[in-house]
Amino acid sequence: MSNVKWVDKHIEVAPPKRPKKITGTRFGAILGVNRWQTPFSAWCEITRTYEEPFTDSIYTIAGKTIEPKQAEYVERSYGMDIIRPADVWGKDYFKQTRGDFFSENKVFGGMWDYLAKDENGNVDTVLEMKTSKRVEDWASGEIPEYYALQAALYAYLYGVDNVIMVASFLSESDYEHPENYVPNAENTVLVPFKVSERYPNMKKLVEGGLAFWRTYVETGISPNYDESAKCDAEALKALRTNSVNPETDVAALIKEAEKLKTELDANAKSFADKEKRLKQINDLLKECAIGKFRDGDKKVELKGTSYIWTVARSESSSIDKKALEKDGLLEKYTTVSPSYRLTIQGVKE
Repeated sequence: MSNVKWVDKHIEVAPPKRPKKITGTRFGAILGVNRWQTPFSAWCEITRTYEEPFTDSIYTIAGKTIEPKQAEYVERSYGMDIIRPADVWGKDYFKQTRGDFFSENKVFGGMWDYLAKDENGNVDTVLEMKTSKRVEDWASGEIPEYYALQAALYAYLYGVDNVIMVASFLSESDYEHPENYVPNAENTVLVPFKVSERYPNMKKLVEGGLAFWRTYVETGISPNYDESAKCDAEALKALRTNSVNPETDVAALIKEAEKLKTELDANAKSFADKEKRLKQINDLLKECAIGKFRDGDKKVELKGTSYIWTVARSESSSIDKKALEKDGLLEKYTTVSPSYRLTIQGVKE
């Protein structure tokens, strides 16, 4: 992002026109209890300043595969009357809601996993499904705080007081074949709590989220970042690619560049001959591809087993400078633009 202003320990951007909402996971980060995210990285996501590209992992795939099994287990074993998102918005509920089940709320949003009804058919409970290999995090009925806050926020927004955390514990083989996992009393626990009892100050916590929104999101001024936090370091590295603070960031960039250049220089000799030969081959392949063009072709591909060499043909117009000079127009329409060349050399000791 090129319009980032770097200030000591924080950054500033133009206030976002369409910020993302404070979801359950970001809520815990804002309150400082999410081990994977900081207030700064949550702010980066909310303001769309930076967000790490999402890629599925064995953990996310396992969670998505096993979650419906957890719901079926709860229904079967505990006789609960469960409401699924598809029951409310239809099969394409994510498309319908854009991943936000609280569209009426300007600041807070997100998706609950399931809801449960009481004996009168009224919704009174939010169920939050989790999969984990860390049984110790749930020992003696404990709930990781950032998970509990996530579920508590959705219950608070929905207007119910009851939460049931459903946690299934997986082995390495379960992550390899989550489709074979069967929740049961030995590998799955239900941990209930009331929002009013676990968080008697829930309203104040939500007000803290609102204060974060007013202080940081609406102004475009970030909370302080922490270079030692992995998520902050990744965001800062990406942002510094296109935006450099002359006073505080050049030193960090030089340090990183020196490390990379040292590693590359150490291997340069061993790769020099191979790079030279590869260039020769690439030039030959290019000539071969050019020879295969037919009338109307825009590109020719040469396919290998791992790579495809593509030569594209385009047409461009050129200016006859001699004719312009002869007509006395070349100097009139010639502009001068500065150019810059970067060179790197070793420091003499």
